[in-house]
Amino acid sequence: MSSQISFAVNQPTRIHFGCGVIENLPSVVKECGGSKVFLVADPGLQTAGLLDRVTAPLQKADIPYELYTNVDPEPGLGLADRGAELARAMGADCVIGVGGGSAMDVAKAVSILVTNGGKAEDYLGLGKIKLPGIAKIMVPTTAGTGSEVSFTAVFINEKTKSKGGMNGDPLYPEAAVLDPELTLSLPPRVTAATGIDAFTHAIEAFVSTQANGMSDMYALQAMSLISVNLSKAYANGGNIEARYNMLLGSLLAGKALATAGVGLVHAMAYPLGGMFGVPHGLANAVLLPYVLDYNLIGAPEKYAAVAELLGCEIDGLNDREAANALIPAVYGLNMDVGIPSTLADLQIPADKIPEMAKIALTITRPVENNPRQPSLDEVIAVYHNAMQGWDV
Repeated sequence: MSSQISFAVNQPTRIHFGCGVIENLPSVVKECGGSKVFLVADPGLQTAGLLDRVTAPLQKADIPYELYTNVDPEPGLGLADRGAELARAMGADCVIGVGGGSAMDVAKAVSILVTNGGKAEDYLGLGKIKLPGIAKIMVPTTAGTGSEVSFTAVFINEKTKSKGGMNGDPLYPEAAVLDPELTLSLPPRVTAATGIDAFTHAIEAFVSTQANGMSDMYALQAMSLISVNLSKAYANGGNIEARYNMLLGSLLAGKALATAGVGLVHAMAYPLGGMFGVPHGLANAVLLPYVLDYNLIGAPEKYAAVAELLGCEIDGLNDREAANALIPAVYGLNMDVGIPSTLADLQIPADKIPEMAKIALTITRPVENNPRQPSLDEVIAVYHNAMQGWDV
C-alpha cells in the first residue's frame, strides 16, 4: 500500500447482526428516535409470509406503521415520490426498508424527500442533498446489495429510461438490522444473482483507483466469505451457516464499496437495467468475467491476489499470469450457481450495444474508479465479448 494514498471515511450506520436480531427492531426504532414508521418492503415478502417476521415485533411494541409495497425490482423515481407523499401524510418520523436493494433504495430516498422536499429527480447526482432525512433503518433479506451501509440510492428515470443514483452522506442509514434467518427462503436464482453482485462490489472496490487499506480489508474478507459460501447457500437454502456468512460477506462488500466505490462492471450494468429491465445483480454477474478480462492489465498484482484467495494454482507465476487464472475461476463460480453465460442469454439485442456503451461512459464515478480507463470502442468490444461468450 503506497504511503502517498490518503482517504477519508464516513460510515455512520449502526449495525445489528445475528440470527434472531429482528426481534430487537422496536428498540432500534426507539434508539433512532422513531415513533411512527413508514415501512417500505418488497411485495414478494408479504406473499411469502416473511414480512410478518418484521411487523410482528413492531405490533408487539405498539409502534404504529404504514406498509408501502409498491416497489419494482428496478424502481422508478416515481415510487420514491409517491412514498414520500404517503410518509408525510402519516407523520412518519422513521422509515424502514425491508428486502433487497430496490426496497432499501426507495426507503432511503423517501427519508430524504420527507425533509428536503421536491422530487427524487432533483437529487440525482452527488452532493445535492442538503438536509438529513428522517431516521432510516434497513433490513436486508438478500445477501447482495450492501445498500444497508451505502450512501447511494439507484433508480430508473422514467423520462429518459436511464438509470442513475442519488448520492450523498445523508443517505447513509442510521441503523441496519441484518438477520441471516430472513434470508433462508431466498430462491436459488436470487441467491446466485445477489451473491455475485456482492462479490462484484468487493472485487471492484479492491481494484478501484480509490482503494485504500480499509477498503481492502473489507473487500478481501468479503470475497473470501462469498467465494466459499455462495455455492453452499445456492445448493441448500436452509444452510444457516452459509446464509450467515453470505450476509456478512455482503455487508463487508457494502462497506468496501462505500469506502472505495465500484467500477466498469456497474457502469456497463446500468444500461441493461435502464433499457431492458435486467435486475442489477444479474446484470453485474453476467458482465463480471468479461470486464475482469479487460481490466487485468490495469491492476495485475491485485487480481493475482484475488486469484490466490479463490484457490487458483499460481505457484511460479508472475502477477500477470496469476491474474489470468482469475477469469476461469470467476466464470466457473457463475456457472456453479446458474448465472447465464452471455448477454444473448438475457435477450439483449446486439444492435443496441453502441447505445449501451455510450450510456455506460456517462456513469462517470464508476468509470473513473476503474483500474483501466476505457474508450467507447473498448466498451463496445467488451459488450460484444459478453454477447458471444467464452470458448470453453
